[in-house]
Amino acid sequence: MNYVTFDQSKKYDLILLGRVAVDLNPVDYNCPLDESTTFKRYLGGSPANIAVGLSRLGKKCGFFARVSDDQLGTFVTKYFEKEGIDTSHIVRCENGEKIGLTFTEIKSPTESSILMYRNMAADLKLDVCDIDEDYIKQGKAILISGTALAESPSREAALKAVMLAKRNNVPVIFDIDYRSYNWKNEDEISIYYAAVAREAEIILGSREEYDLTERLIKPGMSDAETAAYWHAQNAKIVIIKHGKQGSTAYTCDGQSFSIKPFPIKLLKSFGGGDGYASAFLYGLFEGLEIIDALEFGSASASLLVASHACSEDMPSAEKVKEFIKKEKEEYGEMIARG
Repeated sequence: MNYVTFDQSKKYDLILLGRVAVDLNPVDYNCPLDESTTFKRYLGGSPANIAVGLSRLGKKCGFFARVSDDQLGTFVTKYFEKEGIDTSHIVRCENGEKIGLTFTEIKSPTESSILMYRNMAADLKLDVCDIDEDYIKQGKAILISGTALAESPSREAALKAVMLAKRNNVPVIFDIDYRSYNWKNEDEISIYYAAVAREAEIILGSREEYDLTERLIKPGMSDAETAAYWHAQNAKIVIIKHGKQGSTAYTCDGQSFSIKPFPIKLLKSFGGGDGYASAFLYGLFEGLEIIDALEFGSASASLLVASHACSEDMPSAEKVKEFIKKEKEEYGEMIARG
Protein backbone atom coordinates (compact mmCIF):
# COMPACT_ATOMS: atom_id res chain seq x y z
CA MET A 1 0.00 0.00 0.00
CA ASN A 2 1.28 3.49 -0.89
CA TYR A 3 0.70 5.64 2.18
CA VAL A 4 2.21 8.75 0.56
CA THR A 5 1.60 9.64 -3.09
CA PHE A 6 4.55 11.11 -5.00
CA ASP A 7 3.96 13.06 -8.20
CA GLN A 8 6.05 11.20 -10.77
CA SER A 9 6.16 14.21 -13.10
CA LYS A 10 8.45 16.17 -10.76
CA LYS A 11 12.09 16.82 -11.66
CA TYR A 12 13.54 15.92 -8.26
CA ASP A 13 12.75 12.90 -6.11
CA LEU A 14 13.62 14.83 -2.96
CA ILE A 15 14.62 18.37 -2.07
CA LEU A 16 16.43 18.54 1.27
CA LEU A 17 16.98 21.44 3.64
CA GLY A 18 19.58 21.68 6.37
CA ARG A 19 23.09 20.96 7.43
CA VAL A 20 25.99 20.55 5.02
CA ALA A 21 29.19 20.02 6.99
CA VAL A 22 32.61 18.41 6.98
CA ASP A 23 33.42 15.20 8.87
CA LEU A 24 36.94 14.44 10.04
CA ASN A 25 37.17 10.72 10.87
CA PRO A 26 40.31 9.34 12.53
CA VAL A 27 42.48 7.05 10.44
CA ASP A 28 44.24 5.89 13.62
CA TYR A 29 41.09 4.71 15.40
CA ASN A 30 40.38 2.32 18.29
CA CYS A 31 41.73 4.94 20.67
CA PRO A 32 40.38 8.14 22.32
CA LEU A 33 40.07 11.22 20.13
CA ASP A 34 42.82 13.00 22.05
CA GLU A 35 45.23 10.28 20.94
CA SER A 36 44.25 10.31 17.26
CA THR A 37 46.65 12.25 15.06
CA THR A 38 45.50 11.61 11.49
CA PHE A 39 42.05 12.28 10.05
CA LYS A 40 40.33 11.78 6.71
CA ARG A 41 37.98 14.46 5.41
CA TYR A 42 34.48 13.66 4.17
CA LEU A 43 31.33 15.57 3.35
CA GLY A 44 29.06 15.42 6.40
CA GLY A 45 25.78 16.55 7.91
CA SER A 46 22.77 14.27 8.14
CA PRO A 47 20.65 15.74 5.30
CA ALA A 48 23.75 16.00 3.10
CA ASN A 49 24.53 12.33 3.76
CA ILE A 50 20.93 11.38 2.95
CA ALA A 51 21.13 13.29 -0.33
CA VAL A 52 24.32 11.45 -1.27
CA GLY A 53 22.74 8.14 -0.25
CA LEU A 54 19.70 8.71 -2.45
CA SER A 55 21.89 9.85 -5.34
CA ARG A 56 23.97 6.67 -5.09
CA LEU A 57 20.67 4.75 -5.22
CA GLY A 58 19.76 6.45 -8.48
CA LYS A 59 17.48 9.22 -7.22
CA LYS A 60 17.69 12.92 -8.10
CA CYS A 61 18.06 15.39 -5.24
CA GLY A 62 18.01 19.15 -4.81
CA PHE A 63 19.14 21.06 -1.73
CA PHE A 64 18.60 24.30 0.20
CA ALA A 65 21.70 25.23 2.21
CA ARG A 66 24.24 27.87 3.10
CA VAL A 67 27.93 27.00 3.15
CA SER A 68 31.10 28.91 3.99
CA ASP A 69 32.66 31.12 1.33
CA ASP A 70 36.02 29.36 1.45
CA GLN A 71 37.82 26.20 0.37
CA LEU A 72 35.62 23.92 2.49
CA GLY A 73 32.51 25.48 0.99
CA THR A 74 34.01 24.72 -2.40
CA PHE A 75 34.79 21.14 -1.32
CA VAL A 76 31.22 20.30 -0.29
CA THR A 77 29.68 22.01 -3.32
CA LYS A 78 31.97 20.16 -5.72
CA TYR A 79 31.24 16.90 -3.89
CA PHE A 80 27.51 17.42 -4.40
CA GLU A 81 28.06 18.16 -8.08
CA LYS A 82 30.16 15.00 -8.46
CA GLU A 83 27.30 12.99 -6.95
CA GLY A 84 24.72 14.55 -9.27
CA ILE A 85 23.00 16.61 -6.57
CA ASP A 86 21.69 19.99 -7.74
CA THR A 87 23.57 22.91 -6.17
CA SER A 88 21.63 25.80 -7.68
CA HIS A 89 20.17 26.68 -4.26
CA ILE A 90 23.32 26.27 -2.18
CA VAL A 91 24.36 29.80 -1.22
CA ARG A 92 27.74 31.08 0.01
CA CYS A 93 27.73 32.99 3.30
CA GLU A 94 28.70 36.66 3.18
CA ASN A 95 29.83 37.49 6.71
CA GLY A 96 32.58 35.01 7.46
CA GLU A 97 30.46 32.17 8.85
CA LYS A 98 32.24 28.82 8.70
CA ILE A 99 31.06 25.38 7.75
CA GLY A 100 30.42 23.06 10.69
CA LEU A 101 33.21 20.62 11.53
CA THR A 102 32.61 17.23 13.11
CA PHE A 103 35.52 15.30 14.60
CA THR A 104 34.54 11.70 15.22
CA GLU A 105 35.95 9.42 17.88
CA ILE A 106 36.10 5.67 17.25
CA LYS A 107 37.32 4.21 20.54
CA SER A 108 36.03 0.75 19.67
CA PRO A 109 33.45 -0.77 17.29
CA THR A 110 30.75 -0.16 19.93
CA GLU A 111 32.02 3.05 21.54
CA SER A 112 32.04 6.11 19.32
CA SER A 113 31.25 9.79 19.78
CA ILE A 114 31.29 13.05 17.88
CA LEU A 115 32.74 16.48 18.68
CA MET A 116 31.11 19.32 16.74
CA TYR A 117 32.41 22.82 16.09
CA ARG A 118 29.35 24.93 15.26
CA ASN A 119 30.01 28.48 16.44
CA MET A 120 28.65 30.85 13.75
CA ALA A 121 27.78 27.81 11.64
CA ALA A 122 27.17 28.56 7.98
CA ASP A 123 24.18 26.21 7.66
CA LEU A 124 22.25 28.11 10.32
CA LYS A 125 22.45 31.29 8.21
CA LEU A 126 20.01 29.89 5.63
CA ASP A 127 17.56 32.75 5.12
CA VAL A 128 13.92 33.03 4.13
CA CYS A 129 15.06 34.80 0.96
CA ASP A 130 16.92 31.60 -0.03
CA ILE A 131 13.69 29.58 -0.15
CA ASP A 132 12.33 29.40 -3.69
CA GLU A 133 8.72 28.26 -4.15
CA ASP A 134 9.25 27.28 -7.79
CA TYR A 135 12.11 25.02 -6.72
CA ILE A 136 9.97 23.33 -4.06
CA LYS A 137 7.31 22.71 -6.70
CA GLN A 138 9.83 20.61 -8.62
CA GLY A 139 10.22 18.07 -5.80
CA LYS A 140 8.23 14.89 -5.22
CA ALA A 141 8.83 15.62 -1.53
CA ILE A 142 10.85 17.91 0.73
CA LEU A 143 12.91 16.81 3.73
CA ILE A 144 13.45 19.11 6.71
CA SER A 145 16.31 18.28 9.06
CA GLY A 146 15.68 19.15 12.70
CA THR A 147 19.04 20.85 13.16
CA ALA A 148 17.88 23.57 10.77
CA LEU A 149 15.37 24.62 13.44
CA ALA A 150 17.97 25.28 16.13
CA GLU A 151 18.57 28.94 15.42
CA SER A 152 17.38 31.93 13.39
CA PRO A 153 17.34 32.69 10.50
CA SER A 154 17.54 29.01 9.51
CA ARG A 155 14.44 28.04 11.51
CA GLU A 156 12.28 30.63 9.73
CA ALA A 157 13.66 29.46 6.38
CA ALA A 158 12.73 25.88 7.25
CA LEU A 159 9.23 26.88 8.37
CA LYS A 160 8.74 28.88 5.16
CA ALA A 161 9.77 25.83 3.12
CA VAL A 162 7.21 23.71 5.00
CA MET A 163 4.45 26.25 4.41
CA LEU A 164 5.22 26.50 0.70
CA ALA A 165 5.39 22.72 0.39
CA LYS A 166 1.96 22.39 2.00
CA ARG A 167 0.55 25.11 -0.28
CA ASN A 168 1.74 23.15 -3.30
CA ASN A 169 0.80 19.66 -2.07
CA VAL A 170 4.43 18.56 -1.79
CA PRO A 171 4.78 15.91 0.97
CA VAL A 172 6.95 16.92 3.94
CA ILE A 173 9.43 14.47 5.47
CA PHE A 174 10.77 15.42 8.91
CA ASP A 175 14.05 13.85 10.04
CA ILE A 176 14.22 15.00 13.65
CA ASP A 177 18.05 14.76 13.67
CA TYR A 178 18.62 16.11 17.18
CA ARG A 179 22.00 17.59 18.02
CA SER A 180 22.37 19.40 21.34
CA TYR A 181 24.58 22.13 19.83
CA ASN A 182 22.97 25.57 19.25
CA TRP A 183 19.72 24.88 21.14
CA LYS A 184 19.04 27.08 24.15
CA ASN A 185 16.64 24.84 26.10
CA GLU A 186 14.34 21.84 25.76
CA ASP A 187 11.13 23.90 25.58
CA GLU A 188 12.48 25.61 22.48
CA ILE A 189 13.25 22.21 20.95
CA SER A 190 9.70 20.98 21.54
CA ILE A 191 8.13 24.14 20.11
CA TYR A 192 9.94 24.01 16.77
CA TYR A 193 10.11 20.24 16.34
CA ALA A 194 6.38 19.91 16.99
CA ALA A 195 5.59 22.73 14.54
CA VAL A 196 7.21 20.81 11.68
CA ALA A 197 6.12 17.35 12.84
CA ARG A 198 2.47 18.46 12.74
CA GLU A 199 2.81 19.19 9.01
CA ALA A 200 4.85 16.13 8.03
CA GLU A 201 3.56 13.10 6.17
CA ILE A 202 6.62 11.06 7.23
CA ILE A 203 8.51 11.46 10.52
CA LEU A 204 11.77 9.69 11.39
CA GLY A 205 13.37 9.81 14.81
CA SER A 206 14.71 7.95 17.82
CA ARG A 207 12.72 7.49 21.01
CA GLU A 208 14.80 10.26 22.61
CA GLU A 209 14.01 12.60 19.72
CA TYR A 210 10.27 11.99 20.01
CA ASP A 211 10.48 12.60 23.77
CA LEU A 212 12.04 16.00 23.08
CA THR A 213 9.43 16.78 20.44
CA GLU A 214 6.55 15.82 22.75
CA ARG A 215 7.88 17.54 25.88
CA LEU A 216 5.22 20.30 25.77
CA ILE A 217 2.51 18.03 24.36
CA LYS A 218 2.36 14.93 26.54
CA PRO A 219 5.58 13.72 28.15
CA GLY A 220 6.20 10.00 28.55
CA MET A 221 4.19 8.64 25.66
CA SER A 222 4.77 5.05 24.57
CA ASP A 223 5.75 4.29 20.99
CA ALA A 224 2.16 3.36 20.13
CA GLU A 225 0.84 6.56 21.74
CA THR A 226 3.43 8.63 19.89
CA ALA A 227 2.43 7.12 16.56
CA ALA A 228 -1.28 7.61 17.25
CA TYR A 229 -0.75 11.25 18.20
CA TRP A 230 1.15 12.16 15.05
CA HIS A 231 -1.21 10.15 12.86
CA ALA A 232 -4.01 12.28 14.29
CA GLN A 233 -2.12 15.36 13.09
CA ASN A 234 -0.99 14.67 9.52
CA ALA A 235 1.53 11.82 9.49
CA LYS A 236 1.02 8.77 7.32
CA ILE A 237 4.22 6.99 8.45
CA VAL A 238 5.90 7.40 11.85
CA ILE A 239 9.25 5.66 12.30
CA ILE A 240 10.61 5.20 15.82
CA LYS A 241 14.19 3.97 16.12
CA HIS A 242 15.69 2.10 19.06
CA GLY A 243 19.32 1.71 17.97
CA LYS A 244 20.60 -1.85 18.23
CA GLN A 245 17.09 -3.09 19.07
CA GLY A 246 15.86 -2.02 15.64
CA SER A 247 13.01 0.23 14.56
CA THR A 248 9.30 0.20 13.86
CA ALA A 249 7.25 2.00 11.22
CA TYR A 250 3.70 2.80 12.31
CA THR A 251 1.27 3.51 9.48
CA CYS A 252 -1.90 5.58 9.55
CA ASP A 253 -4.11 2.51 9.00
CA GLY A 254 -3.11 1.12 12.39
CA GLN A 255 -0.43 -1.30 11.25
CA SER A 256 3.16 -1.54 12.46
CA PHE A 257 6.23 -3.07 10.82
CA SER A 258 9.44 -3.83 12.69
CA ILE A 259 12.99 -4.38 11.49
CA LYS A 260 16.24 -5.33 13.22
CA PRO A 261 19.86 -4.61 12.22
CA PHE A 262 21.54 -7.16 9.99
CA PRO A 263 24.51 -8.98 11.57
CA ILE A 264 27.78 -7.35 10.55
CA LYS A 265 31.26 -6.67 11.91
CA LEU A 266 31.13 -3.12 13.27
CA LEU A 267 33.80 -0.49 12.72
CA LYS A 268 31.91 2.39 14.36
CA SER A 269 28.54 3.10 15.97
CA PHE A 270 27.55 6.26 14.03
CA GLY A 271 26.44 6.95 10.47
CA GLY A 272 23.93 4.16 10.16
CA GLY A 273 20.93 6.45 10.58
CA ASP A 274 21.62 8.40 7.41
CA GLY A 275 22.07 5.23 5.39
CA TYR A 276 18.84 3.92 6.88
CA ALA A 277 16.91 7.08 5.99
CA SER A 278 18.17 7.32 2.42
CA ALA A 279 17.54 3.66 1.64
CA PHE A 280 14.12 3.61 3.32
CA LEU A 281 13.04 6.68 1.36
CA TYR A 282 14.41 5.08 -1.80
CA GLY A 283 12.12 2.15 -1.09
CA LEU A 284 9.12 4.45 -0.76
CA PHE A 285 9.96 6.26 -4.00
CA GLU A 286 10.25 2.85 -5.69
CA GLY A 287 6.81 1.83 -4.40
CA LEU A 288 8.07 -0.97 -2.15
CA GLU A 289 5.94 -2.31 0.67
CA ILE A 290 6.79 -0.75 4.04
CA ILE A 291 8.54 -3.84 5.41
CA ASP A 292 10.67 -4.15 2.26
CA ALA A 293 11.62 -0.46 2.41
CA LEU A 294 12.57 -0.94 6.07
CA GLU A 295 14.68 -3.96 5.22
CA PHE A 296 16.48 -1.94 2.54
CA GLY A 297 17.10 0.81 5.09
CA SER A 298 18.38 -1.60 7.72
CA ALA A 299 20.78 -3.20 5.25
CA SER A 300 22.21 0.17 4.22
CA ALA A 301 22.60 1.14 7.89
CA SER A 302 24.54 -2.05 8.59
CA LEU A 303 26.87 -1.39 5.67
CA LEU A 304 27.52 2.15 6.94
CA VAL A 305 28.48 1.17 10.49
CA ALA A 306 30.94 -1.32 9.02
CA SER A 307 32.68 1.38 6.96
CA HIS A 308 34.98 4.31 7.79
CA ALA A 309 32.94 7.09 6.19
CA CYS A 310 29.29 8.09 5.95
CA SER A 311 28.82 10.00 2.68
CA GLU A 312 31.73 8.41 0.85
CA ASP A 313 30.59 4.85 1.66
CA MET A 314 26.90 5.20 0.81
CA PRO A 315 26.06 2.02 -1.14
CA SER A 316 24.45 1.53 -4.53
CA ALA A 317 21.13 -0.31 -4.84
CA GLU A 318 22.98 -3.32 -6.26
CA LYS A 319 25.32 -3.45 -3.27
CA VAL A 320 22.40 -3.30 -0.82
CA LYS A 321 20.55 -6.06 -2.66
CA GLU A 322 23.66 -8.25 -2.76
CA PHE A 323 24.20 -7.70 0.96
CA ILE A 324 20.61 -8.68 1.81
CA LYS A 325 20.85 -11.80 -0.36
CA LYS A 326 24.11 -12.87 1.27
CA GLU A 327 22.82 -12.24 4.81
CA LYS A 328 19.65 -14.24 4.19
CA GLU A 329 21.59 -17.13 2.69
CA GLU A 330 23.77 -17.23 5.81
CA TYR A 331 21.27 -16.43 8.58
CA GLY A 332 17.82 -17.18 7.17
CA GLU A 333 15.08 -15.29 5.32
CA MET A 334 13.69 -13.55 8.42
CA ILE A 335 17.03 -12.47 9.92
CA ALA A 336 16.14 -8.76 10.09
CA ARG A 337 12.36 -8.81 10.13
CA GLY A 338 10.86 -8.25 13.54
